[in-house]
Amino acid sequence: MTIDEIKAALKTKEYDFLRNDEHLGENIILLGLGGSHAYGMEHKDSDLDVRGIALNSKSGILLNNDFDQVVDTLTDTTIYSFNKIITLLSSNNPNTVELLGLKPEHYLYLSDIGKELLDNRKMFLSKICIKSFAGYSQSQLRRMENKANRLVGQAQNEEYIFKSIQNAKYDFKNRYFPHDESDVNLYIDKAVQEGYETEIFMDINLKHYPLRDWAGMWNEMKSIVSSYNKIGKRNEKAISHDKLGKHMAHLLRLYMMCIDILEKEEIITYRAKEHDLLMSIRNGELLDKNRQPILEFYDLLNEYEKKFEYAKENTSLPDKPDYKRINEFVMYVNERVVRGEI
Repeated sequence: MTIDEIKAALKTKEYDFLRNDEHLGENIILLGLGGSHAYGMEHKDSDLDVRGIALNSKSGILLNNDFDQVVDTLTDTTIYSFNKIITLLSSNNPNTVELLGLKPEHYLYLSDIGKELLDNRKMFLSKICIKSFAGYSQSQLRRMENKANRLVGQAQNEEYIFKSIQNAKYDFKNRYFPHDESDVNLYIDKAVQEGYETEIFMDINLKHYPLRDWAGMWNEMKSIVSSYNKIGKRNEKAISHDKLGKHMAHLLRLYMMCIDILEKEEIITYRAKEHDLLMSIRNGELLDKNRQPILEFYDLLNEYEKKFEYAKENTSLPDKPDYKRINEFVMYVNERVVRGEI
């Protein structure tokens, strides 16, 4: 679809909720493309994804009871509230950070406040993106491996699990009762379980620690381990619909975006430079006759992982977002809402 066709589609009855929902309408400050269209990886059968931001209402701000987001599954549209998107952007959430780096023509609507948000996008960028993007990349890798329904070596699979848990642990200190890193130490060693080459071991030294917080951490780690064992009919269906190439391309795209953020402090959602490479992968050119990823893909993945490692070690990004500037911007916008100025 062309941009004109997409804008015309937004005027149809199917998208009336954008105009009629109590949280949206004139409160919308930004509408943009999401998914494959935003990345420059769409084909003729790609669905249209729309993402956006809407201001919180005066009553919602004052009473702290406003909406988080409006989701329309029929059109695959998600509109975040202003306060919710600020939280997600501050955590460098890849699915929302990309909304700040679209091609200019991919913004379907921008209010003055929306433009100010884009102008101030660098205040959100920090080294937090290392863990957030790495977490998404590992999740994408798990989906790719599962959808390929291929049996990677047990030791390699254990490495994937270990990396995923380490990424999850990074945020534990923000959500659970504090403890020293050495109190819960995970590492890979020679396996004691029959049939395993290596496995993940734990050294735990917690005293007087809240049970519910430990249960929360344990359940998150358990969920990651379990996710690697869920291979079923859905994966066969994904292969038959050529979804595997899409997962492979999106995995590399995540690394590309994060490397840009770390090295250039820029959010580049539309991958013009890598378009041909990503589309060739999406179209299955790095799959063998059995629809499995070939060695060249893993060589390419390894290359980007090395670039990512170098970028994270040499980035000039701050450890945390510019919370002072972010809070001032939020107060500025919400105060104007309360005063009825916007």
